[in-house]
Amino acid sequence: MDILPDKAGKEYALNIHADTWRAEFPVTENCIYMNHAGVAPLSGRVREAMVGFVEDATVNGAVHAERWAEAAEECRVAAARLLNADATEIAFMKNTTQGILIAANGIDWRAGDNVVTTAVEFPANIYPWWSLKERYGVETRMVPEREGCIDVADIAAAIDARTRAVTISHVEFASGFRNDIQAIGKLCRERDIWFVVDAIQSLGAIAVDVKAAHIDILAADGHKWLLAPEGAAIFYCAAGKLERLINTNVGWASVVNPRDFLNYELTQKPDATRFEEGSYNSVGLYGLKAALELLLEVGLATVEARVLGLTAHLMAGLEAKGYRVITPKEDAARAGIVIFESPRYSPADIYELLHVHNIITAERGSGVRVSPHFYNTELEINRLLEVLPVL
Repeated sequence: MDILPDKAGKEYALNIHADTWRAEFPVTENCIYMNHAGVAPLSGRVREAMVGFVEDATVNGAVHAERWAEAAEECRVAAARLLNADATEIAFMKNTTQGILIAANGIDWRAGDNVVTTAVEFPANIYPWWSLKERYGVETRMVPEREGCIDVADIAAAIDARTRAVTISHVEFASGFRNDIQAIGKLCRERDIWFVVDAIQSLGAIAVDVKAAHIDILAADGHKWLLAPEGAAIFYCAAGKLERLINTNVGWASVVNPRDFLNYELTQKPDATRFEEGSYNSVGLYGLKAALELLLEVGLATVEARVLGLTAHLMAGLEAKGYRVITPKEDAARAGIVIFESPRYSPADIYELLHVHNIITAERGSGVRVSPHFYNTELEINRLLEVLPVL
């Protein structure tokens, strides 16, 4: 059992044995992979689940289509468990952007309304809202960051009587800052404002409770911290907001009797599956299901403690060698992303140096982004630090 102290001196007792879980990830045999904030490698069980589906579809066609549908529902239940949601509040999307588009296009806007976000969002959480200006006259208000952080007070100050939504990333991709979604959610609930969360940089690394945070809509693709394939995303819509969200993507699978093909009846399903307009990415959902089951088996509390412990160890080591760490040090203000800068070397230089030593990271802005997951080890962190020159 690992014991990892945090900055405040409390200890995380991790019910985890790294070697056991590392065996699930073949990538560990080839490199030190720390780019989960980009695209994560697949585990062996995810690969086996997807290959199993492909083999079935190859040999049997759609003979076992009922089993495919059952797997999708099992995946939905697992996703709901991860979010503390009900399965009826979960739909599947092809990516995070599709979920945000459903939110942005589904609110009943009026000219003069506004939406509040930040000035450091990934474009997936900017362009869907910007596009509302031309169509509806909706203003997008972008709150700036202060020293790499977003102040809830600044969000509150940007809200007025015409604010209809606040949309924000749980964890910002370019800094690693974790927004206080509980405080923001409370702010939105008190004002009856839609609260939309892009959770792609948090879900699978840290706990996300949609009820505690008063989240109305959440979207997250599986290919980062969920350790699932691209093209299989989770979408959540709170049951109490379902009827208020206009479904602009009604398709054949959105209605109550989707298999009664020639009985045209535009009565939408009573739950979040109304937003699933057509056929599933079945092979992707097989992979997503296996990935979610792995995370639930390890336990999100264990995963979060492990990720925070590894990143704290990394940040301390970086600062000891003279690097500037952009990501906040407090556990509550970060997740799995650490971004650091060098006054001497460019991000490209540092990235290439690490890459030459088979350590996979990413360049982001003025720094290098390192994003380890729970199966990474302190020894791998130490190896990264060893490769970096002292400044």
